[in-house]
Amino acid sequence: MTTNPDADAACFWNSPMTRAWATEHARVDALFAGVLERALEAAAPRLGERVIDIGCGSGTSVLALAERVGAEGQVLGLDLARESIAVAQRRLTAAGHRQARAEVGDAASYPLPAGGFDLLFSRFGVMFFPDPVAAFRHLHAALRPGGRLCATAFQAPTANPWTSAPAAALRPLLPPQPPAQSDAPGQFGWARAGRPAEILEGAGFREVRVTPQELGFRLGPDAATAARTAMTFGAVARALFEADAATRATAQMALETFFAGHQGPDGVVMPAAIWIVTAQA
Repeated sequence: MTTNPDADAACFWNSPMTRAWATEHARVDALFAGVLERALEAAAPRLGERVIDIGCGSGTSVLALAERVGAEGQVLGLDLARESIAVAQRRLTAAGHRQARAEVGDAASYPLPAGGFDLLFSRFGVMFFPDPVAAFRHLHAALRPGGRLCATAFQAPTANPWTSAPAAALRPLLPPQPPAQSDAPGQFGWARAGRPAEILEGAGFREVRVTPQELGFRLGPDAATAARTAMTFGAVARALFEADAATRATAQMALETFFAGHQGPDGVVMPAAIWIVTAQA
């Protein structure tokens, strides 16, 4: 067992538990489409700019950034997940975006030219660093003077029933889960309102703004699809990862019952709450 937090993160993002982020990336992209749209609006990437995409996954945000910076710009997508990066590389090749590339790498330590970039961007890739201040100090050095950051992160679990409520509905079926630790790296690592500024100001950023945004996440057209989505990504998927077939079947039925109570004309849509975090170098 490794005691290196960075190695632990690499193992996690290259494990069977997280493989669906590559193999089912289209479902992830559909779920988070509204988040990416709002983040791009806040970041306002311009023609010719050089961008780092932190935790780029299977490349949807890299593709969107490449379109906006144009052929004279540059986009570098970084992610620890090898399978996701392989998907991103295929998609970039198919799109013909020579100004963009996706690389397997830890943004906290990846070799970057000092002052070589205009924008740090991330759709949910900033909450996982074991030492976030050190990570963003490294990334700050890669920005030119006056460069900027725009990232999204989740607010508290209670503000995100799209993921917390299904997990709570399954609690009677599963072994006790360890309590969440405030500010710990993970999905809700930036949930506390003051946390992003603590990290970024500690790393040398200024003018940090944390703007709350509320959205609706469409988990599927019906309860059965929403249940499968919950069992593929996020807290429910992690809790069920080692469950036997009987437990999974029972969980599927329980989730379908839960989501049936949230199904409407647009399918199963549940509330989500994020921060859009912006800062200046």
